[in-house]
Amino acid sequence: MSAITASIRGVVDGSRASMAHWWRRVRATPAPLIASALVVGAGAGLAAVVFRWLVQTATLIFTGTADYAATTGHPANPWVPWLGGAFVILAPAIGGLLYGPLVHRFAREARGHGVPEVMYAVARRGGHIPGRVAVVKALASAITIGSGGSVGREGPIVQIGSALGSTLGRITRMPETQLRTLVACGAAGGIAATFNAPIAGVFFALELILRDFATRSFAAVMLSSIVASVVGRSILGDHPFLALPAFTVGRPSEYLLFAGLGLLAGAVGVLFSKVLYLVEDLCDWAWRGPEWLRPTVGGLLLGLLLFAMPQLYGVGYPVLEASVGGTYTVGFLLLLVLAKMAATSLTIGIGGSGGVFAPSLVIGAAFGAATGEAIGLVIPGLSGDAGTFALVGMAAVFAGATRAPITAGIILFELTGEYSIILPLLLAVIVATGTSRLLSRDTIYTRKLSRRGVDLTAPALPALRGTTVSALMSTPPPSIRGSQDAREAIVRLGESQRRAAPVVGDDGSLIGVLTAADAAQALASDEATASRTAAELSERITVLAADEHVADVLDQVIGAEATDGVPVATDGRLVGWLAPADVLRAVPS
Repeated sequence: MSAITASIRGVVDGSRASMAHWWRRVRATPAPLIASALVVGAGAGLAAVVFRWLVQTATLIFTGTADYAATTGHPANPWVPWLGGAFVILAPAIGGLLYGPLVHRFAREARGHGVPEVMYAVARRGGHIPGRVAVVKALASAITIGSGGSVGREGPIVQIGSALGSTLGRITRMPETQLRTLVACGAAGGIAATFNAPIAGVFFALELILRDFATRSFAAVMLSSIVASVVGRSILGDHPFLALPAFTVGRPSEYLLFAGLGLLAGAVGVLFSKVLYLVEDLCDWAWRGPEWLRPTVGGLLLGLLLFAMPQLYGVGYPVLEASVGGTYTVGFLLLLVLAKMAATSLTIGIGGSGGVFAPSLVIGAAFGAATGEAIGLVIPGLSGDAGTFALVGMAAVFAGATRAPITAGIILFELTGEYSIILPLLLAVIVATGTSRLLSRDTIYTRKLSRRGVDLTAPALPALRGTTVSALMSTPPPSIRGSQDAREAIVRLGESQRRAAPVVGDDGSLIGVLTAADAAQALASDEATASRTAAELSERITVLAADEHVADVLDQVIGAEATDGVPVATDGRLVGWLAPADVLRAVPS
C-alpha cells in the first residue's frame, strides 16, 4: 500500500513540477503580457470612472456644487449657508484633516503629483509599486480636489493605474521587463479613460513613464489604452473631454506669431516648474509640526487664496473654457496665470495629492489667450484669434513644463477634437520644448527626482565604458534547487544571509530568484508548506549576459534592490552575479 501511495505521490509531484516548468515557459512568451495588458486596461478604465465619481462626490460634499470654479461670485455652501462664501477658507483645512493622516499612515508616496514616483518605480525599482497606493491615492486626491486643492486628476490616475499594473504583474510573477511594461499599461489606461484620449495615453506612457518605444511595449500599452477607452466611453460617453468652439488659422504669416508664443510659453512652463518646487521648499522650511497636520494648517492659507480668487478652486476646467472663449480681460488672464501657479504650488507644498497636468493647461490657456488678445490690440486683423492662441498655449506650456512634445501635441488634439490648428500647435510645441531645454536641465517631473539625487538621464560613468559584465561580476549567492521543499529553501536563504538566492533546475538551468520579500510573504500567508517547491516561490527577474556592457545595464543593476544584484547567465546557466558593489569597485576614487 505504501508503495502505491509513494507512486501516486511521485506522479503528483512530477505533474506539479511539469506544470511549474510549463508556466515558467509561458511567462517568458508575449502571451501573458498581452493578456495582462488587457486586464490592466479594463481595471484602469474602471478605476478612472470610480476616481472621477469620487472627485465629483467630494466636490459636492465640500461645496454643494458640481464644480465650484464654474460658479460666479462667492456662492455659499448650501450645507453651511451661514458662512456665506467664506466657507472656502475652511474647506481645504477640513480636507487636509482627512487626507493628511491617511497619506501619512498608509502610503506617503501618495503625496504630491504622482508621476515622478511612477517614473522612479519603473527606472529604479523594477516597476514595484505597492498596491495600497492605488486606494490611498484615489481617496487622498479626491478629497484634495473636492476641498479646493488647485490640482488635476491626471497624476493620481497615472499612479492608480500604474499601481494596478504593478500589483497584477507581481501576482503573476512577471519578469521585471514585463512588469515595467504593465506599469506603463496602467498609466496609459488611466489617461485614456480619464480624458477620452487613447492615443495620448499611449504616448504619455511611452514618452514619460517607460522612456522607450520598443515594439513589444508599444503593442501592450496600446491594447491597454484601447480597452480602458472602451470601458470609459461605455460608462461616461464618447465625446471630446473639452467642448470648445472651432478655430482656424487665417494667414500663413500667423505661424511666426505662434512660434513666438511657443518661445514665451516654454519659459512659462519652466517658471511653473521652478515656482512649484520653490513653494514646496518654503513649506518644508516653515513647517515644524507633525507631517499629518501640515495639510490642515496649510489649508487655511490655501483657503484665503481661494476666497480672494474662487476661479482657482479644484481642477479648473470651467476657467480654462472661459479663457479660450474670450470671457476674461488681458489683465485678469495674466493674474490668473500667476495665481494658478501659486495655488497649485501651495496645494502640493502643504502635502496635497493631485496632478500638475490640468494646472499647466489652465495656465497655458490663460497665457495664450492673453497673448492673443494683446496681439489683437496691436494687429486689429487678428483680434478674433485669441481662442486659437489659447489652445496652442495650452500645449506649449505643457510641453515647456514636461518636455514631452509628442504627448503635448497629441493630447491637445484628442482633448479638443480640433484638427484645424494642428500645424501651429506642433510648431509652438517644438519651440517650447527647445526653450525649456535651454532654460532648465530638469522638467516638472524629473526635478522632484533630481532633488533626491536621482538622475534618469545621467550618462554612464566614463570608467565603465567598454567594460563587460563578465569583467566585474562576482560569485553568485548559494543556489537552491527548484525541486527543493519551499520551507527548506527559505531556511537556506536565511542561512546565506543574502537578500536573494538563485533557483536552478535539476539540469543546472536558471529558473528564477527567491527573494527575502517573497519568502516573508509566503511565511506570512502560510503558503510555504511541503506541497510547494522553491521553483513555485521564485520570481523571474532580468538576467544579464556575460558579454553585455555594464554601461548598458547600469540602471538594472542599481534598481535591483530586492535581490542585491542581477544574475548573469550564459546559455541559460548561472555563471555570476553583478551587484552595485561590484560596479562601485570599478570606479576609481
